[in-house]
Amino acid sequence: MMRAVADTTELQALAERAARAAGALLRERVGSAATGLAYKSSATDPVSDADRDAEAEILRLLRAERPDDAVLGEEGTASGGSSGLRWVVDPLDGTVNFLYGLQAFAVSIACEDEQGTLVGVVHQPLTGETFTAVWGGGARLDGVPLAVNRPESLARALVAISIPQTRMKAVGNLFMTL
Repeated sequence: MMRAVADTTELQALAERAARAAGALLRERVGSAATGLAYKSSATDPVSDADRDAEAEILRLLRAERPDDAVLGEEGTASGGSSGLRWVVDPLDGTVNFLYGLQAFAVSIACEDEQGTLVGVVHQPLTGETFTAVWGGGARLDGVPLAVNRPESLARALVAISIPQTRMKAVGNLFMTL
């Protein structure tokens, strides 16, 4: 499929800079007492000042360089744009882990057009790892190309799911009846 796109190299570089800037802010706060703690969809879906401040830092950088792009942020930011591009931002993916001082959290940023995602960046502040992907250009970890491994049989595959806490009791009851 042909698509007319903005310079994906420029978009990826901006997403990486923004993710690293937010990551630096989060790295300074991980494991410290949470401030501004609230809950979104349930008691197990927290948001803190760290989430909101990381989103604000990302937005500051995006708007400085790409003021005509739309933005959709997990912490409530939604703005229209005229460029045909939209940034999708999760400034602190894994807030619960962050609040407990665990390293399994990341900053996630993507840029999309009307046909789908153009670039994506996931930065893990505590490990320093940065995963990137560009439409038509593959994925990388810290600049090194990633490739899928040989398919395994389902019997040897690692399969995982994530179930919201609000549904865990129902799932537990289901397993008890099997």
